[in-house]
Amino acid sequence: MVSSRTAVLDRVREMHWEERAVPDPGPLEVRVRVRRVGVCGSDVHYYTHGRIGKFVVEAPLVLGHEVSGVVDAVGAGVTRVAPGDRVALEPGVPCRRCLYCRSGQYNLCPDMHFMATPPVDGALSEYVVWPEDYVFPVPGSVSDDAAALLEPLAVGVWAVRRGEVKPGDTVAVIGAGPIGCTTIQAARAAGATTIVAIDLEDFRLDVARRVGATHTLNAGRVDAVQELRRITAALTGLPLSHAGVDVAFETAGSVPTCRMSLEAPHPGGVTVLVGLPPVPEVSVDLVSAASRETDIRGLFRYANCYPAAIALVASGAVDLDALVTHRYAFADAQAALDFADSGKRSSMKVMIDVG
Repeated sequence: MVSSRTAVLDRVREMHWEERAVPDPGPLEVRVRVRRVGVCGSDVHYYTHGRIGKFVVEAPLVLGHEVSGVVDAVGAGVTRVAPGDRVALEPGVPCRRCLYCRSGQYNLCPDMHFMATPPVDGALSEYVVWPEDYVFPVPGSVSDDAAALLEPLAVGVWAVRRGEVKPGDTVAVIGAGPIGCTTIQAARAAGATTIVAIDLEDFRLDVARRVGATHTLNAGRVDAVQELRRITAALTGLPLSHAGVDVAFETAGSVPTCRMSLEAPHPGGVTVLVGLPPVPEVSVDLVSAASRETDIRGLFRYANCYPAAIALVASGAVDLDALVTHRYAFADAQAALDFADSGKRSSMKVMIDVG
């Protein structure tokens, strides 16, 4: 058993440090010395609001689910990794027994244990113990930062699979934050040739272009849907009324972007709702979407995406290091969360160096 310094959220905007005992790994378990934790929007929301939808922080909680580290010890029966291996942790562990798990849709498991989602503790700690089958070795070409950011890349990979992006497709990514930028890269890797990123911040649009967007639109200055239709009409020869992308991804999690994502596809196109708006009910023009035969698809986390995500980064097809804009020491974990909340206009991904 080892002692692990741990950052604990007590209540909104209040954290303290604890020394927690971390047990030796049991059968088929792995103990990992954490190196990097990425700050996700959900971490910030729990920190600033104490809840996300039905998930409420009712007891002290450890945040952080974008995590990489080094294997410290392994339990009996572990064969995939060994002490000293660099690894990434997939933060969601399902029951493995229900209908969804058996059919491969384990992201929909009703008994999912997901890091930093109440009441399950996350990874802002020096050590964590995790099941072997959700611990993935990463090659030397993948940095510690990129290994932690395989988690948001898995979301992008799953979004592109849900959208069934094909070579030559046109796509719109509405929201150019970290999830938007991983979706851009996953879409490019899947063969999309026209990728339009839409956001309100030029800083994020600049990053989106660096990682693969062919066009960028600032929705605060232009009518993004009309510009999107002009771009696609020029490619297809269709009238503006019937122009649009093959697949639109909503990755901002706001009411206006949800509405925009239904307007962006051409008739017969696809909308993938990746982000979660802050309200449970959103007013949208379903009549128009239905009359245009827009295929609306939801998304919840991901399933079976880590191997593909690792391969994409290792091959150089995806650059996750390009998303890192700010870095904090472990001792400054609370400052990292404060900055991630207040510095949205000038940051992309905030990383915490744990060890």
